[in-house]
Amino acid sequence: MIEPIRAALLGIAVVATSTQAAPSAAEFFRPPAISSAVLSPSGKYAAVTQISPDIGRQVLAVVDLGARTLKGNIVAAYPNGDVRDVLWVNDDRLVYTVADLQTSFFNQHGRGLYSIERRGGENPLKLVKRSWGEDGGTVNLSPEIARVRPRDLSLDPNHRVLSTLGDGSPNIVVQRFNWSQDDVLLGTSLLKLNTETGRSEPIGAGAPPHAMEWLVDSSGTPRLVESEDEGVTRFHWRNAAGAWTQIREMPTYGAASVKGTWIDALAVGKDDKLYVTTSDDRNGDERVLAVADMRQAGAEPKIILATQGYDFTGSLIRGAGDAIVGIRYLTDAKGTYWFDPALKAIQEQVDKALPTTNNLIDCGRCDSPDNVLVEAYSDRQPTVYMIFRVKAGQVEMLAPSRPGLKAADMAERGFERIPTRDGLSMPVHVTKPQGTKGPLPMVVLVHGGPYVRGGEWEWDADSQFLASRGYLVIEPEFRGSRGYGSTWYRAGWKQWGLAMQDDIADATRWAIDKGLADGKRVCIAGGSYGGYATLMGLVRYPDLYRCGVEYFGVTDIELMYTSSWSDLSPTFRQYGMPVLIGDRAKDAEQLARTSPLKQHSKITQPLLMAHGRQDSRVPIEHGTKLRDALREHNSQVDWVVYAEEAHGWTSANNKIDFWTRVEKFLDKSLKPAP
Repeated sequence: MIEPIRAALLGIAVVATSTQAAPSAAEFFRPPAISSAVLSPSGKYAAVTQISPDIGRQVLAVVDLGARTLKGNIVAAYPNGDVRDVLWVNDDRLVYTVADLQTSFFNQHGRGLYSIERRGGENPLKLVKRSWGEDGGTVNLSPEIARVRPRDLSLDPNHRVLSTLGDGSPNIVVQRFNWSQDDVLLGTSLLKLNTETGRSEPIGAGAPPHAMEWLVDSSGTPRLVESEDEGVTRFHWRNAAGAWTQIREMPTYGAASVKGTWIDALAVGKDDKLYVTTSDDRNGDERVLAVADMRQAGAEPKIILATQGYDFTGSLIRGAGDAIVGIRYLTDAKGTYWFDPALKAIQEQVDKALPTTNNLIDCGRCDSPDNVLVEAYSDRQPTVYMIFRVKAGQVEMLAPSRPGLKAADMAERGFERIPTRDGLSMPVHVTKPQGTKGPLPMVVLVHGGPYVRGGEWEWDADSQFLASRGYLVIEPEFRGSRGYGSTWYRAGWKQWGLAMQDDIADATRWAIDKGLADGKRVCIAGGSYGGYATLMGLVRYPDLYRCGVEYFGVTDIELMYTSSWSDLSPTFRQYGMPVLIGDRAKDAEQLARTSPLKQHSKITQPLLMAHGRQDSRVPIEHGTKLRDALREHNSQVDWVVYAEEAHGWTSANNKIDFWTRVEKFLDKSLKPAP
């Protein structure tokens, strides 16, 4: 069993509290100075996406770790775009996407896919177009360079990278999404794409119809397909002879209620090993990592890793020859289980050198590495990227992600499991402002989804920003949240506004009863489903919450079934929503009772509402209908629309603007003593 790892980090030295003014909202929500760093397969180079001070854009730099200094060589930069999602194809070539972090969703042109040589000096080859009808060929880094490829081989925007390969070739596997004329996903297919020439060829011939998800082996050969049709998910395995066979069938939605059927395919390893996460009665409630030998007919997965108190969530770490050398997992924080003794020893050396942070190491293909990339962070420390020199046993700074923020100014983030009114146990994240004593004004921050995991032990911009303004922040992992066992997940089905809402109230009262929070100064806030829960909190518990902040929130469950603007798929509406939310006919009374719009007369507290006009997940009519209804009786509603945003913020400036509004709203509605 893997135990939660945060306890090992609680012995960190206490940093003296800073008395300087709190950092601005921009420091928390602008793009980080360095957003990612990835080691090449050999471990000799690091690819870094960082903000260039010259153009104010995120660029791609390659650092030669054998050089005397760790200064990167910029190989891709755009005056009107930001480099994202970098992957090494082999030691000499990389692929990446491009977005525009300075504009909103409506003005985006897709991310495309580009290939560049590690040394730079050539124009990137456009592998996937950013928009339909866009010219292919190369994209110039500077106006004086003008090369034209003899033929446009770039793929349309409905392609994305599925996998790089471990064979040193310039090939990758891309997945094509096949849509109907009315934007319904019919299925996906695969291509092998040469990142040097742009030429591609279809692979996966003979696969079953309605293929949605694929797994390929290290050579890029498709080995497993997950298909979906009429509410049923089927898994198909391709053997060495190329024949496809169905190996598992389960309901697409509601499979967690059927013992022994619910699996998620994770990876294909050497010798036809299939790695999955699965529920297993012998391990109790949590999902585990297991492996099946697909060379044996009817092979059942054997457990290889269980994370006590948590569903297994993570990935495999591959070494030379495609060997599995370690497993990255998540309990209350991320950790690594190393099978390779040498890599385990390196991890121990890094942890000894950096005892106050959680340290995730990247060792490329992990074949006796000379250099290890370290991603170090804590609840108070935003990510810092470092290089660990294995032979010397020394750590060298590469770059901090947020140099404008100091750990001394940040809040401590804890993790609790508290009882609910019906006797279950609920995980809760608690962020306490530095240098304060309770009871404090509190913000109850509700995660979206809702059937996802909300958070973990790390630096979090939303909760840290609120804590920097003097607010205690709690984030309940209410029933229905994923990652804490199938019983807790299933307990949230059809409980929108009911037991899920009770959990949030129970967490609120727990913080008050513990003396952490001032019961007269509590605000509830959240986005998407969290916005819905904010509204239902104001409806059902008016004496508990003094105000609310909802953004991109569902206001009427009926609209989820009927809105023509929504991007919720017909399959999810037909098969998923009746299981997870409620049957529109059979549960009509419950859905009306738990609809904020239909209960709008009960919302009398100050409320900040923020929506994106281009939102297709929770269309703008959710916001406008509730806003208009509240105007009849509630004069304390602040309303803001981000005209060119969708379900969330693409523009950093818009996100900064929103959280600045939140700060002012809380200053007025929550901070003053009652």
